[in-house]
Amino acid sequence: MATNHATLDNQNARDPNEGSRSLARRVAEYLLDAGAVRFAPEEPFTLASGLLAPVYCDNRLLLSSPAARRAVCDGFARVWREEGLAADMVTGTATAGIPHAAWLADRLDLPMAYARAQPKKHGRGQRIEGGSVAGRTTVVVEDAISTGGSVCAVVETLRAAGAEVQAALAIYSHGFAAARLAFEKARTPVYALTGLDALLQAAQARGALSDAAIRTILDWRADPASWSARRAGP
Repeated sequence: MATNHATLDNQNARDPNEGSRSLARRVAEYLLDAGAVRFAPEEPFTLASGLLAPVYCDNRLLLSSPAARRAVCDGFARVWREEGLAADMVTGTATAGIPHAAWLADRLDLPMAYARAQPKKHGRGQRIEGGSVAGRTTVVVEDAISTGGSVCAVVETLRAAGAEVQAALAIYSHGFAAARLAFEKARTPVYALTGLDALLQAAQARGALSDAAIRTILDWRADPASWSARRAGP
């Protein structure tokens, strides 16, 4: 199965309710409006992967905006339709993917489950909640992708439980080469509604980033491991 790690912006997808503005740009602007994106080229954040980053994206802040939630659900439904996805279940990643998976499952009138990258540390120690996925075809919903490791772990969990994973959907992806390789290895196409390019364009249009800051961020994306190592010090 071929991997397609692309944003809708790169596919020139258009939102009919927003004229000529791409859905990727619209979602990026919702992220900025919600304060979900922080830029800190000089004082980088630490990602879940352990890498340092001049950009941090917390899509949980979109939950407070009905308009943003609808835009994300609309985008996921569009990908589902345009890519010909034919899954009979939607699976969210715990925890940030759960609400968006629930809204998408409701829109599509499909069953929904959620899965953890690691087993639950108490109770029955389950990694998948919401009923059996054995024999089902599912699409995984995540909020943001950096290296792709946590999503791919969920994909493998679902396959080990007997499910077929057709694709992964995400609100945002940094667009790392490492993530593309991870999803290729996992044999899972992945589609992100927006990405770093759309985010930088929206931020620059608002005067929120200098040219120097944008160059720093693009240097980071080109080689995040080396960029992180240089700033981590001895």
